[in-house]
Amino acid sequence: MYIDIAKEKFNKLKKEYKQKDILVLGIESSCDETSIAVVKNGREILSNVIATQIEIHARFGGVVPEVASRNHLLALDTVLEESLQKANVKLEDIDAIAVTYGAGLVGALMVGVSYAKALAYALQIPLIAVNHIKGHISANYLCYKDLKPPFISLIVSGGHTALVRVENYYKNTLLGSTTDDAVGECYDKVAKCLGLGYPGGVLIDKKSKEGKNVIPFVTHEICPKTFDFSLSGVKTSVINYVHKLEQKGEKIPVEDICASVQTQVMETIVDKTIKACKKFKSKSLVVGGGVSANSYLRQRLEEECDKEGIELYLPDLALTGDNGAMIASEGYFQLISGKGLAGLDLSPAPNINLKWERRKEKF
Repeated sequence: MYIDIAKEKFNKLKKEYKQKDILVLGIESSCDETSIAVVKNGREILSNVIATQIEIHARFGGVVPEVASRNHLLALDTVLEESLQKANVKLEDIDAIAVTYGAGLVGALMVGVSYAKALAYALQIPLIAVNHIKGHISANYLCYKDLKPPFISLIVSGGHTALVRVENYYKNTLLGSTTDDAVGECYDKVAKCLGLGYPGGVLIDKKSKEGKNVIPFVTHEICPKTFDFSLSGVKTSVINYVHKLEQKGEKIPVEDICASVQTQVMETIVDKTIKACKKFKSKSLVVGGGVSANSYLRQRLEEECDKEGIELYLPDLALTGDNGAMIASEGYFQLISGKGLAGLDLSPAPNINLKWERRKEKF
């Protein structure tokens, strides 16, 4: 049976990874990016092909799940072929396949998971189930060859905002996470309210440079004395502010709104992140996720980490968004840890939690 063969090869790779190169094919289709990558030994990118759907969804003001799923179906074969060509390898050279099985849009995940299972079965090689959120941490292993746990990690993306204590390549402890809207969601909703378009993060970041932080949207400490985040109130505050101005027939100060949201939200994130590093005496901070491309966040983290003597690891901009390389890297580190082997019964888990031990840490 396939699972018996996969287990045998998985265990063999786990034992021999120090003696031989291991090629992992990573497949990512959790939202609106179709990506397949080939990564060697979890650290070296041989190829990382990404087919984006941003222009397709921009006309709707956000991602349409059914449209995303259909476009993944159309793109996967082409993306796979291009990824193999760029890596100068054949499918027969691949040792294992890693695939995002959650979190994300259920239809989009289904496409990637089904494709990965078919490939793994046809090639009779191990299939590794990867938590997309953990993949964002592993993006840094591709950028910093000597980076090793333990460290504190900040994950900031469209659907996730979390602080994590990474103890080794597999064991992690969740310190705090979003209780409602993540940073990316908040930015998208604010951008939509302001008529800026999609995706909101990039547009607000750009507009904020033309405005000033003069409107108090964050008026009290968010989730005080915890490492949790809550940003739905910020979004609601912006919407109410804009509606009041519209009712009065007054001009909407778009640039100032963007600058105020950007400054106040990011300062909250930076403050909690530095407090987490200090509490756990971590001299290393690893950041990941699409929002880690935000210019203000990067600048403030650099300033605060420099002040506190914390080594800051920021992923290359090309690896901040969803991509197959981070999934392949995470798959590799799960493999050498003896974790993550999946069977052909693997199903998408759109609402998967971080699967880390929850610790309600106090400041």
